[in-house]
Amino acid sequence: MSVGKEKINVLSLFDGISCGQIALERAGIEVENYFASEIDKYAMQITMANYPNTKQLGDVKNVTATQLPKIDLLIGGSPCQGFSFAGKQLNFEDPRSKLFFEFVRLKNEVNPTYWLLENNRMKKEYQDIISNYLGVEPIKINSSLVSAQNRERLYWTNIPNVTQPKDKKIMLSDIVGDYEGIWVYPRGYNKGGVQSYKGKSPTITTSSWEHNFFIYRNGNKEPFTVDICEKLQTLPVGYTNVLSKAKAIKHIGNSWTVDVIAHIFSFLR
Repeated sequence: MSVGKEKINVLSLFDGISCGQIALERAGIEVENYFASEIDKYAMQITMANYPNTKQLGDVKNVTATQLPKIDLLIGGSPCQGFSFAGKQLNFEDPRSKLFFEFVRLKNEVNPTYWLLENNRMKKEYQDIISNYLGVEPIKINSSLVSAQNRERLYWTNIPNVTQPKDKKIMLSDIVGDYEGIWVYPRGYNKGGVQSYKGKSPTITTSSWEHNFFIYRNGNKEPFTVDICEKLQTLPVGYTNVLSKAKAIKHIGNSWTVDVIAHIFSFLR
């Protein structure tokens, strides 16, 4: 593959709302075929509204190399609830975490030129298991370098020479204007009241965000809008507008910070 000189074939596992396609566009990489494995109908609805040429493959367990042309880039963010510090840390016995092995299976089957796996921060013992299977150590990148959101994630990849993104120094006030802090309800967080978060937003979550987090401004609590959440994930504004607010925010919380992925893809060139 000569990235940047020809269109590439991409296989995206656990594709979600297809942030990989946005990131490839921003990195200036043209795509011949984008194959997506996803089973969530609402995530797929967002994807097809924005990228109608996406080739949907369905359940990852049913995807095989025989269905596909030569894959130049394999990407995926396998479900992290079974690994995450924010979750129950059920590790590899969690059915969602077992999907990691589907990524390994297809990596071996399709033998892509390049690949990228994203996951949440986790116990070192779980991280080491993933690293042993993939043969590389992860790169830890905080989305705060390219956005107004604190969001630490791990990225395993064979894309060469990936470095930390340059700090763009984007603050929450750049998105929402002046504010006194973030109001955090205690449910599930063991804390409440106004938190400043040093100018950055807390991590967008999949469900509790809409109900637990508010901008505190002039003595009032203002809910985070879908547009704000899209900006925090560096998504195009309006990208998720085919869904209701609650469903949109859930899927934004499940997605990638696009500009982090675009930064990693820039090293393909």
